[in-house]
Amino acid sequence: MVERKPTIIDVARAAGASIKTVSRVMNNERYVSAETRERVMKAMAELKFQPNRSAQSLKGDRSYLIAHIYGDPGGPYTGEIQIGLLRHCRAEGYHLLIEEIDYSAADVAERVHNLVHQLSLDGVVLTAPVTDNDEVLRMLSEADIPHVRITPAVERADSASVRIDERAAAADITLHLLAFGHRRIGFIKGLPNHAGTDLRYGGYCDALREYGLEPDEEIVEQGGFTYRSSLAPARRLLTLKNPPTAIFASNDEMAAGVLSVAHDRGLSLPTDLSVVGFDDIQLSEMVWPPLTTVRQPIQDMADAAAELLIAMLAHRRQPDGPKPTPHRVLPHNVVIRRSTAPPSRR
Repeated sequence: MVERKPTIIDVARAAGASIKTVSRVMNNERYVSAETRERVMKAMAELKFQPNRSAQSLKGDRSYLIAHIYGDPGGPYTGEIQIGLLRHCRAEGYHLLIEEIDYSAADVAERVHNLVHQLSLDGVVLTAPVTDNDEVLRMLSEADIPHVRITPAVERADSASVRIDERAAAADITLHLLAFGHRRIGFIKGLPNHAGTDLRYGGYCDALREYGLEPDEEIVEQGGFTYRSSLAPARRLLTLKNPPTAIFASNDEMAAGVLSVAHDRGLSLPTDLSVVGFDDIQLSEMVWPPLTTVRQPIQDMADAAAELLIAMLAHRRQPDGPKPTPHRVLPHNVVIRRSTAPPSRR
């Protein structure tokens, strides 16, 4: 097994110093105390650290460090985002740092500020729900830190973004159910503070109204974008005196939970109940029946976000060059599998 080469981050940790301080020592710059310089040099020697292109470039005020800052507990979506970011960052010679923060904390902006400056980050990629935290966005703008938001609730002039049209996508998959003849379609929402929650619910409502229907609060439930968060809502929907003939869960994990509850109740799928999700993660093909869902190109969105951020950094160095388009909307599509069919009852 080939051992991983030590990085400037390893040196900084071993020396108890910032990455910027390590770069100053490497470049023989001033403003570093003799004690700190000795500590850094000792750490470099013990780790047998050899400066690489990224480390040398710090002399030019570039760290080649980009952070993904997110505030949800992870799961397949976050993993797919990080795969996409890592793929592009590696190709461009950047290091990707992963940082989860408590987005509900009162000092969340201060925490992000400290993170950005302690690590001397070149730029930041944000995912929901941090994408729409006004304090964090104001801090990044005031500090002049380039950043890209993935799937924000709304586009802003002062921050770049990459997304799909989630509202239109949710309407499309709801229209798929309506075209089958479903009229009583249950809906399970995601996290209350997540941009996608309102957008997907809005698309669901748009499609219903296109068919002359109004959302029925009796068959709208609150979930949390996780498998377990959908179990109780699914049970409540399926034990109603007049249960829905179809359920739209706001992501594939929750849709898998709906399928599980339906199986436990002895329902025949999709004859007794149609189920749809959102995202098209790998799980959607592994459940039974395979899930009809919206394909959100998660890795491609992350790849596009990294590409956009690095283009923004390049434009700062060469402002006479082409200015990158600040907002990108990627295509989506409805993937039809075996979890949907015409209703057996009206």
